[in-house]
Amino acid sequence: MTEILPSYVKGEWWTPDAAAGASAHEVRDASTGELVARVSTEGLDLPGALEYARTVGHASLGELTFHQRAVLLKQMAVALSERKPELYELSVRSGATQQDSWVDIDGGIGVLFTYSSKGRRELPNSRVYVDGAVESLSKDGSFLGRHIYTRLPGVAVQINAFNFPVWGSLEKFAPAFLAGMPTLVKPATPTGYVAEGYVRILVESGLLPEGSLQLVSGSVPDLFDHLRLGDLVAFTGSASTAERLRTHESVQTGGVRFTVETDSINASVLGTDAVAGTPEFDAYVKQLVVEMTSKAGQKCTAIRRAIVPDASVDDVIEAVRARIAERVVLGDPRAEGVTMGPLASKAQQEEVLRQVGKLTAAGGELVIGSTDAPTVTLAHGTASVASNGAFVAPMLLRFADATAPAVHEVEAFGPVASIIGYSSLDEASALVARGGGSLVTSVATHDPEVAMRLASGIAAYNGRVLFLDRDDARSSTGHGSPVPHLVHGGPGRAGGGEELGGIRAVLHHMQRTAVQGSPEMLTALTGVWHQGAAARSGGEHPFRKSLAELKIGDQVVSGSRTVTLEDIETFAAFTGDTFYAHMDEAAASANPFFPGRVAHGYLLVSWAAGLFVDAAPGPVLANSGLENLRFVTPVSPGDSIRVELTAKQITPRETDDYGEVRWDAVLRNQNDELVASYDVLTLVAKELEPAGA
Repeated sequence: MTEILPSYVKGEWWTPDAAAGASAHEVRDASTGELVARVSTEGLDLPGALEYARTVGHASLGELTFHQRAVLLKQMAVALSERKPELYELSVRSGATQQDSWVDIDGGIGVLFTYSSKGRRELPNSRVYVDGAVESLSKDGSFLGRHIYTRLPGVAVQINAFNFPVWGSLEKFAPAFLAGMPTLVKPATPTGYVAEGYVRILVESGLLPEGSLQLVSGSVPDLFDHLRLGDLVAFTGSASTAERLRTHESVQTGGVRFTVETDSINASVLGTDAVAGTPEFDAYVKQLVVEMTSKAGQKCTAIRRAIVPDASVDDVIEAVRARIAERVVLGDPRAEGVTMGPLASKAQQEEVLRQVGKLTAAGGELVIGSTDAPTVTLAHGTASVASNGAFVAPMLLRFADATAPAVHEVEAFGPVASIIGYSSLDEASALVARGGGSLVTSVATHDPEVAMRLASGIAAYNGRVLFLDRDDARSSTGHGSPVPHLVHGGPGRAGGGEELGGIRAVLHHMQRTAVQGSPEMLTALTGVWHQGAAARSGGEHPFRKSLAELKIGDQVVSGSRTVTLEDIETFAAFTGDTFYAHMDEAAASANPFFPGRVAHGYLLVSWAAGLFVDAAPGPVLANSGLENLRFVTPVSPGDSIRVELTAKQITPRETDDYGEVRWDAVLRNQNDELVASYDVLTLVAKELEPAGA
């Protein structure tokens, strides 16, 4: 690892020549100061790597459907899981404890599993994603419009911070890969060797489609000069760097998408009801200490401002002091019993202490911890920290003036938080807002009224708000833990960007386009049958066809069935649904929606099944649900209904011997008026069972 850290570009590993490597940047162990690796990109063909992604990577991913990419994500997660010990061994050199590494490494792998699952459940097994309902643009239904998403034609460049070299990278890579967009990842230099470790595992697994993932180990100062329309940059880092990059011509006028997640002065509010002795108070203190010490406070989501009722400030300080004394052991993560490691580098240590100096100069009083070199647990005993370690003790500063600008503007990106008091919920909301936009704020309260008032005041200033109380304290993922299901990002100072959020993040890597045309054309473009497009009825019943035989537009047109008053009363007695619209003529007639007694909607849906179902065993294995059910025209005794059932969308499952078929169901009466419409979902075998099987 003391050699120059390689990059993986254009399908092969690359390092600078010996002469170029003479000026390489040295990366050292955060605890011991020992040389870990040297980093340089001198001589790297960056334009060639970008073009390789746009051509080779784009083509290889384009051959795959959403589901096929999702299956690969799961296989990648398994490959990384099998070799986690290698990544843990690398991670400890960055100062990460076992728990820190679990959050980063296992968390990153978990993102791959989640996007694999969501991709197969929430996306079609195709290459186009249909967004929203169809819009009829003509009276006769011959001209329609709707929105589709198709993948961007360029490369997703992912610039990551040093604090989460695995999770921070994989949470960007997974949705880009699922969208079908090749990735070029640029990790932060201080922990780039950990990112190189996971990329090496994936390369060696043989699972990566050619050109789908490239790694640049080192600086790329002219990167934005080589980007163009269709490319995307997802940046995590400082607000000042983000602002400089945002003003580049490629972003301003060149059409390059630029998503940002930057430093954030996140807050945690203790509710007025959460006084000492309540479960909410204890949960608040526990969470605050965790956020101060997890990853040595090097988290963009860490709590920087503890906002508590004036009367509770002293109680919180004492509780935090006691918990740190009881739970926190600072030292080399390789030493037994250590719960908090050093910062990632000496440079980071110097920066944190410099920012603490700004806070104290602005009126902050250090009530817990010190800027002096702490005593730490080393791998071979306890001693005063050596000058080559990047250790900083947990620190809590108290500001008498809750509106002091520094507490809301200065971030010491380490185990540092400030505590301020408030006198009213409106003031607490105003203090949260002074942060200028945050990734997350948490609120500890068991009072719904307190929660509602704070939510209305702070939600617009945050990408995420977590409410902590006795009911969810044990199961909560915590203030500082983004989850792949929910949006990660925030307004204002937090960057104004958005990552994760389930399938939302996939769509960030795609272009939404309005398409207009005939039903036949939109059916071809989307892979979803539209009313008015060609349909085929007669001949073999569609329920007798396997997925290999069934086609979009295959249809059943039923005969009609007349509804009698006896049918309505029998259904009411059998089900217990004796709602007056079905049983009381006078009351039903007084209802503006009904002409008199009418048939139950669920009676009609049940009859519809009887009209279109083929009863014998066959490729249709099960009915898995109904969606989008709407009742339009009431059905009175003496009316008749018929049904048209059309194969609307066919979704084979990549890892099973069956798939899902979505059928368009339309019920009409004897006057050809629409009675009801809905989608029927069935599970259908891919192939017919051999005779006699």
